[in-house]
Amino acid sequence: MIPLRDNIPHRRLPVVTTLLLIINISVFIYQHILLNPESLEKVIYLYGFIPQRLFLPQFSLKEKLVPLFTSIFMHAGFFHLLGNCLYLWIFADNVEDKLGHFNFLIFYISCGLIANLVHALFNLYSKIPAIGASGAIAGVLGAYFLMFPTARVLTLIPFFFIWEIVEIPAFFFLGFWFLYQFLLGVFSLGRIGGGIAFWAHIGGFIAGFSLVKSFLRRRYYY
Repeated sequence: MIPLRDNIPHRRLPVVTTLLLIINISVFIYQHILLNPESLEKVIYLYGFIPQRLFLPQFSLKEKLVPLFTSIFMHAGFFHLLGNCLYLWIFADNVEDKLGHFNFLIFYISCGLIANLVHALFNLYSKIPAIGASGAIAGVLGAYFLMFPTARVLTLIPFFFIWEIVEIPAFFFLGFWFLYQFLLGVFSLGRIGGGIAFWAHIGGFIAGFSLVKSFLRRRYYY
């Protein structure tokens, strides 16, 4: 299922959502257009989140913690970036409306950090860099699921040669998304190698669902 738009217009300009999109796109251009392949690999290993580093004493505190943040703004390829930007644009503006700009920024980063830590818990010995905004965006989806369950999501459903566009309730669309991530996460347990960080998605969604009410109660900026 591919979301195309929701039916809830934002009341204010989604400043932070737009800024996050610009940052993600700018970092992608730097990674994949301005860097040569050798430099790109070094950047990914330096700023991507590698779970094993958290538990090895030879790495400094900076080397352990900085990638928790920087990895949130890096992407492996064009379709990785496109998918994340699509979900961010469709669902984040309404969450930003509810939380306020500053609160939404802190909320988004918090979900991304928690998502990375959950990924580490299920991949303690992984030496593979995890990159992408998916965990933070999953937090936005968790918040949207709680705050806008009756919203309608215009969805493209590809089925072999038949592609249909239908409106689906947000609680069903996002509930199905989470269940799909959870099942794939369970099936991925014990697997060695790279791939999609399903547990980061699961952790981010649960973090967003759990934290959003506390951010609603602390409105410092609108």
